[in-house]
Amino acid sequence: MDGYQTFLILLTVYLSGLVAIGWHFSKRQRSVTDFWLAGRDVGTIGIGFSAAASWLTAGALLAVIGFYMLLGMGSIWGFVAPNIIALLIIALLVGRIKHLPAITQPELLEQRYSSAIRAPVAFIITIVMILFAVADIKGFTFVMEVFYGISPIYAALIVALAVSAYVTLGGLSAVVWTDVVQFVFLSIFAIVMAGLAVSVATSGAVGMQDISVSELFSDVPGSWWNPLSIGIPMVLIFIFAIIPGWMTEQDPWQRVWAAKDARSARFGMVLGALLVAIVFAACAVIAIGLNAIYPEIAAAGFPMGMAQAEPALLVFIVSNFSPVIVALSAIGLAAAAMSCADTFATSGGSCLSRDIYQRYIKPDATMKEMLVVNRISVLIVIAGATIGSFLINGILEAIHIATFIASASYFFPLMGGLYWKRATKEGALAGLVVGAVAQIGLIAIDLVKTAPMAPPYLETVHPILMNHGVIVGMLLSAVAFFGVSFATKPSSDVNLAPFFRDVAERLIQKDEQEVDESSPEYARYLKNLDEKTTGERAHLHLNLEASATVNWTKFVGNLRSLHPVWVTPTGVDSIYRLTRADMLSCVSVTRGITENDVWFASEPKVESVDQQRKELFLAYKEIANILGDMGIMMILPDAN
Repeated sequence: MDGYQTFLILLTVYLSGLVAIGWHFSKRQRSVTDFWLAGRDVGTIGIGFSAAASWLTAGALLAVIGFYMLLGMGSIWGFVAPNIIALLIIALLVGRIKHLPAITQPELLEQRYSSAIRAPVAFIITIVMILFAVADIKGFTFVMEVFYGISPIYAALIVALAVSAYVTLGGLSAVVWTDVVQFVFLSIFAIVMAGLAVSVATSGAVGMQDISVSELFSDVPGSWWNPLSIGIPMVLIFIFAIIPGWMTEQDPWQRVWAAKDARSARFGMVLGALLVAIVFAACAVIAIGLNAIYPEIAAAGFPMGMAQAEPALLVFIVSNFSPVIVALSAIGLAAAAMSCADTFATSGGSCLSRDIYQRYIKPDATMKEMLVVNRISVLIVIAGATIGSFLINGILEAIHIATFIASASYFFPLMGGLYWKRATKEGALAGLVVGAVAQIGLIAIDLVKTAPMAPPYLETVHPILMNHGVIVGMLLSAVAFFGVSFATKPSSDVNLAPFFRDVAERLIQKDEQEVDESSPEYARYLKNLDEKTTGERAHLHLNLEASATVNWTKFVGNLRSLHPVWVTPTGVDSIYRLTRADMLSCVSVTRGITENDVWFASEPKVESVDQQRKELFLAYKEIANILGDMGIMMILPDAN
């Protein structure tokens, strides 16, 4: 049996396990929230391991090792440090993010500003996610080409088909728990490779004298260890160019929303940062070992030596180990590729299905229809990334281009909307459009005018224009966002309420209705109410079936007309009974599996669950009356 056959057997076993996880979670899905947010029930371990795995792509790991070999610790600011810092910043933002009733960032921005911004942001995020996934697929094709000499198309199909299989089955739940498995494989691979690289480098097996491990590390030049060797100005440029885009990426925010409570989200992000640091520390050890084994690579210097440094680990594995070890290494790198590609497919797919299809094409889509559209959307993102992997050459280049577009387009509208009441929809649109157009234009100029093997064109014009001029793109976005916001009318209280508690307190309408807890109808209601507690919140669900098809648009219009307490901040697909400053606690109503189904939900804090049960009952009564006026009955069945 040759090495490639061994790899295929191991890969089949590995993928069977991932698909089994996806199949397991597919049986639990009944709503969009179940598919995209894992039922908001993920704990610290799941959040941490998934956050770490989703930011460690195979190609990026090889590039990081290459940069370590040639530039030492000074290279961390181009990829390593921003990964860790961004996760820690997101941990600090959890308190602000977690209570917002959104599944996607475009939905969040519509709540804050208006419907005009949702589609543009959804398209930008989808493009960014496709570019990130391109790097994952391209990295794995690189691995397969070095290890087995197979065509890139086959390697791309392995990733695309595998990720499609388990993500379309299990949604974010499958992504999270396959990420846990994948991170275990990846971290074991990195740590074992670090040990093997050091062992070979100190054994004299490469034509060198035997040396001790301490001698290997002491022989590393002192400048190699200096994280500021590139200069503080360059460090700051990298920080401001990369971290804004990564701290506002949709995929970690979705994990915050998927966490069972704020504590799990916060500690999960911190755990993710720690796990990422461990893998990158192992990469640094690998680089030290490889520099001793292949001294000619470091002698070539940067950037000329990068063509040899990037595949150095793969060459080392193929040259020194058995086909079984090579196959296991390929599985470890496949885990890295898939753990990122599945995250980006899920995140981009949510924008296509919820923010484009459900919001603009079919607002009254049933949950059954949405689950189908969700899966198709994931396939579209993966297909786009697969095609893109044959059009884009650089792995880190694809990651950085995606990051810079995100930083320059929606960083200020998103973060400004969270913390600045004066931000307006006109300012957000101006910041989004100006930043996106400017950044895409700067990237195009840089790519067109840069000669092969030459430094980036814009960087030669002025250092502030390095990284495709993203600092300039962000400055233009900031000027447009703040300038236009100051020049236009402030946002309405309805838009501000989910983000600022004092505004919500002014807006909410106190419900003076009383509930007769001794009535038979209330008793039947409690028997039908599905309730569970995860972390700091209870999850209340009441899924009822009407006697006939519900004209959803007409129903929502009648409900809002007779009961102004009901609002639709993100379109008619979700209606909120605005009686609480905390919108997650507010009763929401959506269409269910079929056109006859009406689903109620509320996620109150545990200490207020008794009151919220009554609130949900009042919501049911109001909606039953509205449907009754439309000639449709909605009766609580006698639950067993």
